[in-house]
Amino acid sequence: MKTIAIIGSGTMGNGIAHVFSLNGYRVHLIDISQQALDQALSTINLNMDRQIKKETISEEDKKRALGNLETGTHLKKGVESADLVIEAVIENVDIKKKIFTDVDRFAKKESILACNTSSISISRLASYTARPDKVIGMHFMNPVPMMELVEVIRGYNTSDETTKMVLDICRKIQKIPVEVQDYPGFIANRILMPMINESIYALQEGVAGVLEIDTIMKLGMAHPMGPLQLADYIGLDVCLSILQVMFNGFGDPKYAPCPLLANMVQAGHLGRKSGEGFYLWEAGKKDLVVSPRFMK
Repeated sequence: MKTIAIIGSGTMGNGIAHVFSLNGYRVHLIDISQQALDQALSTINLNMDRQIKKETISEEDKKRALGNLETGTHLKKGVESADLVIEAVIENVDIKKKIFTDVDRFAKKESILACNTSSISISRLASYTARPDKVIGMHFMNPVPMMELVEVIRGYNTSDETTKMVLDICRKIQKIPVEVQDYPGFIANRILMPMINESIYALQEGVAGVLEIDTIMKLGMAHPMGPLQLADYIGLDVCLSILQVMFNGFGDPKYAPCPLLANMVQAGHLGRKSGEGFYLWEAGKKDLVVSPRFMK
C-alpha cells in the first residue's frame, strides 16, 4: 500500500491524514467543502508545529509530510488510485451507505475500504458494496497523532488477507492495532459509553456533582480525565448516538441513554464543540469550570 484516500477532513480525518503523510504515504484528503479542507490543512500544520516544538519530528519531516498530502472535493478523482480508502465522516449510517456505495464503484477492485466508525456495523456497510471481503473497520482514537490504539473491526465477511494487511499498515504508521469482532460498540465504546452514561445518571439523580464524579474517577481509578469531562470532549451528541446504536443493536435496557443526556443534546449543549456541556469551554482557557446548570 502506497496511496491512502481519506474521506472527511474533520477532527478524525485530518488526524488520520496527518499520521499517514508523516509516515511516508501519499494521502488524498477529500471533503465536500474547500473551506473544510483549508481548515484541515491549518490544523495539520499547527499539530505538526507542536510536534516540532516537542522535538518528536523535525522541520524536514513536516515538509516531507505536507508534500505527501493533497486535498480535493471530487470523490472519484480522490479514491480511484488509492490502495486503502478510509471513510471518516459523521456517525450517520445513511451518509456512510452513500459513500461506501459510491467508493465501491470508483475505487480499484483490489482496494480495501475501511470505516473509522466508533459503533456502526462493519458488516452492514460491507453489504452496500460488491467487495464485502475487503471492508473493515479502523477505529482510530482521538487525538489521532497522539493516541497509539487502532481498534480493527473485522466484519462478518472480512477476509484474513484484508485483516492482515490492515494490521500491518497500522504497525507501519506506528500504531498498535487490536483486532475485535463486529458487535455494537465493539470493545472501546461497549465499555466506555455505559460508564459515561452511568455517570450522567448519577448526576441526574443527585448522587454527586460534576466535579465530584470526575474527581472520584480520576483519583480513585487513575483515569486521566473524568467521564463527564471526557463526554464533553467526545461530544454529547456522539455519546448519545453510540448509546442508541448499542441499545438498538442489543435490545438491552442497560444501554438506554440517560434522559439528561438526551435533553442536553436536544438543547444544543454538546460539550466542548458547542462551548457548554457539563463544563464551560471558552477559547484559550484551560481551567475546568462547571456549567452553572450543574452548580449547587
